[in-house]
Amino acid sequence: MSFAFLLTSFIVVVSPGTGVLYTLASALKGGARAAVAASIGCTLGIVPAMLAAMVGLAAVLHTSAVAFAALKWLGVAYLLYMAWQTLRERGALSVEARQDGAAEARVIVKGILVNILNPKLSIFFLAFLPQFIPSDEAHPIARMLELSATFMLMTFVVFVVYGLFAAKVRDHVVSQPSVMAWLRRIFAGGFALLGAKLAFAER
Repeated sequence: MSFAFLLTSFIVVVSPGTGVLYTLASALKGGARAAVAASIGCTLGIVPAMLAAMVGLAAVLHTSAVAFAALKWLGVAYLLYMAWQTLRERGALSVEARQDGAAEARVIVKGILVNILNPKLSIFFLAFLPQFIPSDEAHPIARMLELSATFMLMTFVVFVVYGLFAAKVRDHVVSQPSVMAWLRRIFAGGFALLGAKLAFAER
């Protein structure tokens, strides 16, 4: 596995995006357990993109305007929904004193949806991973699985670090209603901006 792949993957993973924003918001809402749950969800959400790239579905999204637009607008709608829920305090930043299994499962499912409904992720896998697979590779699928697993592991670790940091300062933040109000606006604005960015995305 090349250093170039590891470095490029790390830069992609640590760059603030929907998954990072969702993980931070979940950590501020439910603490460390929610942070880990969000990290799991966002990481699992990579699997469909990986499989799509392997079976050629990403190529369909890349060439079919209708398929790409359908998935894109579902993603936009979901991000705007998350922005609205955050503002209404029943979404990512409605603070809960305790997290039970059902709450954590919901965090995981939402994290999965965040990535599934982003068609750019599938196209990213289609364009990104093949660059690191030699043309004479005897087992390209196995190689792609190896690279994908590494990317997913890196995603999980980085997101957990982000989330645990947010969870650590959670008690200081939630005790100040004015700070929470501003954070809700910031996170809602972030989700809305990411939705707008996705809306203008081209294949």
